[in-house]
Amino acid sequence: MRRAASVVVVAALLAGPVQAAGCDKPVYLTLDTGHMGVAPLVAEVLNREQVKVTFFLANEKTLTGGASLDDQWAPWWKARAAEGHLFGSHTFDHVYWVADVKDPADPKGTRFKLRPSAGPDAGRLQTWTAAQYCAELQRPADRFHAMTGQAMPRLFRAPGGKTSPALLAAAKACGWTHVPWSAAGFLGDELPSDRYPNAQLLQRALDHIRPGDVMLAHLGIWSRQDPWAPAVLEPLIQGLKQRGFCFATLRDHPAYRDAALR
Repeated sequence: MRRAASVVVVAALLAGPVQAAGCDKPVYLTLDTGHMGVAPLVAEVLNREQVKVTFFLANEKTLTGGASLDDQWAPWWKARAAEGHLFGSHTFDHVYWVADVKDPADPKGTRFKLRPSAGPDAGRLQTWTAAQYCAELQRPADRFHAMTGQAMPRLFRAPGGKTSPALLAAAKACGWTHVPWSAAGFLGDELPSDRYPNAQLLQRALDHIRPGDVMLAHLGIWSRQDPWAPAVLEPLIQGLKQRGFCFATLRDHPAYRDAALR
């Protein structure tokens, strides 16, 4: 299960005036890849509700035995791109940061202990240079361009939200801006459904989401028995709209719009 270890620290990053065009109560729904089992239903809800979101792409194992960026899913991503959603990198092999280590080749430099959860090295602890991490961020962008013909904005989300100042600085140096999520925006689809049923997660989100919040959910979580999406997704969207909120992609967020345009 992915855990949001750094979720509480993002409030300060998201502070300040946050406004999408024509709306004074914007919220920013973001969806990371997963096993993709609910992806078609999620797309139906977004189309029905006329909501645009930001997707973060990794090449994760799917319920059908393939991967979320393989040829089976290429038409799905192409359709989402045509609809006007926004996209960012989630690292190709869903690579978790574990720790910083000193670079033996440069006493002032830093390398990173990382553990992919997908791909040929899944589960293996590795040590990468900053250049290797930057190359990993670029891999979903290259695949996205091959699938859709569109360029991916230079936005990324580290798996699990796990980062360090050195990792963020390395990504920034090669042009990538990290996107965490708001404390109230952690929608809970990673949590066990027996302890956190959908009705509870829905009510918690409706009670606590505030203007400017970046929200996080996924296109399928292996460990959740009662899928969060689309059961919670549509009533959440409708409930927030009834409360005067509107939905925007990160291209309208003042902290990320410059990176989204690159």
